[in-house]
Amino acid sequence: MLAYDLESLTLFGVLFTLLEAVAILSAVHAVMHARSAPAAIAWSIVLLLEPMLGLPLYWIFGRQKFHGYVEARREKDSAMVPVAERLRAALSSDLLAPVGAVGTPAHALRELAALPFTRRNSIGLLIDGEATFEAIFAAIAQAEHYVLVQFFIVKDDQVGRELQRRLLEKAAQGVRVYLLYDEVGSHALPRSYRHRLEAGGVRVSPFRATRGPANRFQINFRNHRKIVVVDGKEGFAGGHNVGDEYLGRSAKFGHWRDTHVRVLGPAVQFLQVSFLEDWHWAQQEVPELSWTPHPAAGMRSEGAPEAGDREEAPAGSVDQTLLVLPTGPADILETCSLFFMQAIAMAKRRIWIASPYFVPSDEVRAALQLAAVRGVDVRIMIPSRPDHLLVYLAGFTYGPDKNGAPLRIFRYGKGFLHNKVMLIDDEAASVGSANLDNRSFRLNFEITVFALDKTFAGQVEEMLERDFADCTEVAPGSFEERAFVFRLAARTARLFSPIL
Repeated sequence: MLAYDLESLTLFGVLFTLLEAVAILSAVHAVMHARSAPAAIAWSIVLLLEPMLGLPLYWIFGRQKFHGYVEARREKDSAMVPVAERLRAALSSDLLAPVGAVGTPAHALRELAALPFTRRNSIGLLIDGEATFEAIFAAIAQAEHYVLVQFFIVKDDQVGRELQRRLLEKAAQGVRVYLLYDEVGSHALPRSYRHRLEAGGVRVSPFRATRGPANRFQINFRNHRKIVVVDGKEGFAGGHNVGDEYLGRSAKFGHWRDTHVRVLGPAVQFLQVSFLEDWHWAQQEVPELSWTPHPAAGMRSEGAPEAGDREEAPAGSVDQTLLVLPTGPADILETCSLFFMQAIAMAKRRIWIASPYFVPSDEVRAALQLAAVRGVDVRIMIPSRPDHLLVYLAGFTYGPDKNGAPLRIFRYGKGFLHNKVMLIDDEAASVGSANLDNRSFRLNFEITVFALDKTFAGQVEEMLERDFADCTEVAPGSFEERAFVFRLAARTARLFSPIL
């Protein structure tokens, strides 16, 4: 019996020694690769003091780069080179917008996107779910060759089954149909939903963030993009997922405030590029698609003016300058965070941002404060009710201070606010999937459509002004006046901001 106990103790000692060794190596990894010194210190302390808790947490939540996707980008070069060459050849000079000279804000955005600004586009707002899905379903109905559909969340509910029906209908007509979804966001999607699509000829795939041995337990990187492309001619992007709540059918949330955009023109090709990269990661194949840009019809004949010198375009303009900005944890730089910082720096008179979450990085918060100090009208619109409690609580800690920079925070009271929209002066606006939080900045794959166009900016201004009418402004210092227990809960939630 004593010998058995000694053997057990010896085995336990060996296992504990191995655990400590792995924890030390992981702490070294954190020191070498964590995005900041505080993060490296925090992970090192947890790993060394509580290795049984720290190791699984670190290898699930501690990584900042999706290296598997980076490697897939390199591997795909041989398959994607013909695609890139065809698209480059098709983008004649009259389709490339004459903006972005070196040293200008537009040049910085173009470099972040690693894609060009294009002209001869048309972009239109789709406000709320009914308008969005009506437009998407109408486009799918007109598809002749292929349909690309990508959402973070797909649900087997009324709108989800309507999407399923329409995709099956097009597949039965011989149209190639692809559906890509995030397995974490769509964790509740039953297998039967996918199987029915596959049986009808639709190609269906999860994003597969955990594909590959090194990513087996990696659930922190998520594909948050929402993209639909039809025949390479018409595209959609924005904040909506596929679920009944996005059409205001939720008893919990009621009215759901969200925004998508419909895009025609050469910019659609770059929505398609983003989808193709994700599909290649998930399925390790490159579908045959059309890479011929289709300029929006009814073009003006004169050339596009330089950035900052654009004249007011008529309503219904089809010569709008657009940039498609895919961002994610496979980028060399923190592209999404830098996009927000550059957009904030561009603002001279105002920057209005609508986001369901306000848990910014220190750098983005500082950029907002600096803009406010230099006299820019900085407004952040966020919901007044939560859908994720930790993010909601953490957001209170970023509210306006009595003696701080004059950031103005507005809480939307007419249902739930989920749109991701930004307005810069009267010159530019963006709509996409990226939230004003660390998860979008560093962990999620996102897509944003940026318009350097006064007409579109004016439409976004009108939309946001209507939304502000349904908001209540947060009084400076109001967080400090709340009960201690609430403030403690909010401060504790903020500790998790790097992964919220």
